[in-house]
Amino acid sequence: MANNDYPMGPAVKQRLRAELLSARAAVSDAVHAAEARALCSHLPAVVGGAATVAAYVPIGSEPGSAELLDALLQLCSRVLLPVARTSAGGTPLPLRWGEYRKGELASAPFGLLEPREPWLPATELASAAVLLVPALSVDRHGVRLGRGAGFYDRSLGFRTPAAALVAVVRDDELVDALPVEPHDVPMTHALTPNTGLVALSDAP
Repeated sequence: MANNDYPMGPAVKQRLRAELLSARAAVSDAVHAAEARALCSHLPAVVGGAATVAAYVPIGSEPGSAELLDALLQLCSRVLLPVARTSAGGTPLPLRWGEYRKGELASAPFGLLEPREPWLPATELASAAVLLVPALSVDRHGVRLGRGAGFYDRSLGFRTPAAALVAVVRDDELVDALPVEPHDVPMTHALTPNTGLVALSDAP
């Protein structure tokens, strides 16, 4: 099925999210830890010569671990981590950013971990040459399926156009096609434990 022929709609995305989250929950601790180590081994190819990388703190069944952040910090000068907040009405706001310092993560809303203050504005994302983006799945055209909150949809517009957008997923979460919507920002690459960095064919 061609990417633009994939049936769209909230119900389809919600079904896919439920299936992917269920599959992740079934992954054993040993497999998760092995995949996290494998992701770290691919980071030199991901970072290249980038001075600043934007990443995130993997939680729960998400691929990776906090050790991924320590590995990044050995490869580049700065690692930016997101700070997620909503408006008084509950609307997700563009992500702010803070610099990662080993051992200094704090508990945050939505069950996340975040950098300690001071925080930087959403526009700081433009300083990152590489962005590691959380995803439940990504397809070979660059379409990313997130959890549906919309934080990254509101934030990726602040990136520099030349930045690499790398969706971090398990190997079987890199698929041929996903539902695409007009607001979706295409990923340029996927990062998986066994395959490593994968360029996505139709991405800019």
